[in-house]
Amino acid sequence: MIGRDGAGSRSTGSAARATLFGLVGIVGTSAFGWALALEPISPRPVTGRQTLQRPGVATPPAFREDAWHLPDEPLLGFVEIPAGAFLMGSDPSVDPMAFETEQWAPGQTRGTLEVPTFYIGRYEVTVAQFEAFVEDTGFAVDPRTLTGAADYPVAFVSWPDALAYARWLESRLRDWPDTPAELSRRLAQGWRVSLPSEAEWEKAARGTDGRIFPWGNAPGRDRANYARAGRASVGSLRCVECAHGLSDMSGNVWEWTRSPYQPYPYDETDDRENLEEDALWVMRGGGYNDTEQNARAAVRGAADPGVRREFIGFRLALTSF
Repeated sequence: MIGRDGAGSRSTGSAARATLFGLVGIVGTSAFGWALALEPISPRPVTGRQTLQRPGVATPPAFREDAWHLPDEPLLGFVEIPAGAFLMGSDPSVDPMAFETEQWAPGQTRGTLEVPTFYIGRYEVTVAQFEAFVEDTGFAVDPRTLTGAADYPVAFVSWPDALAYARWLESRLRDWPDTPAELSRRLAQGWRVSLPSEAEWEKAARGTDGRIFPWGNAPGRDRANYARAGRASVGSLRCVECAHGLSDMSGNVWEWTRSPYQPYPYDETDDRENLEEDALWVMRGGGYNDTEQNARAAVRGAADPGVRREFIGFRLALTSF
């Protein structure tokens, strides 16, 4: 059995949980919605830029070299998601591709959840952004983590790797005199740079109308990098219909959240209690090598926190948890 990053065996006390350790490729459904093979994958660094030549190609985003390669936007790439309710989960009568793990409760397919205001990254964290953290701190990473074009989403990052980056960036933004006033105000109020919760991620991805994909109810490979051979530059596919103007909420790489895997109905206290216990951590959004079924906004993945794979990355949130 593959344990943390394939370094050895480790028992989880549950065969169902063990099916999710290896994170190689989707091979079928399970109690979690899908099962994953356990054999390790071979390293396959991506060394060049994947160009997506189709009508949906977007103008490449700009990044600031003087700000740790964050997006050249007024809020450095953070997008405000207003407080309010949204529909979480899936109704199979609306979405025939839904897994059982997306259903809210027996006799209730979806739930209405109130989520306070938060901010989320417009783009997935890039290789260049993560490299700035590594160079500044000497943080030890997998040799494959910094492979690929500078504006690819960073991959081969574990859950602790992602949290370490978030804490570093929060520290830098607190100390930096040029941090945008709105971000400085939130940080002064005790807000944290972290991973989004599962609920925050889903609300950001699908908006408030319960759509199946971030852009609507029909699949669209011109709007997201899925069912393809490798990572693509963040924001390289134009999606004007996507909720909140976010990019790559479907495909490119699975994105870690700060939520441990729990059966629905979702309870935000699960994101704060018993976190010292061995847990699988929720990932969202699907990866470049996934089918449209796993590119849906409600799909739930999970993995051991030590796993590092070429289709797992993350994006940040600024939140008051």
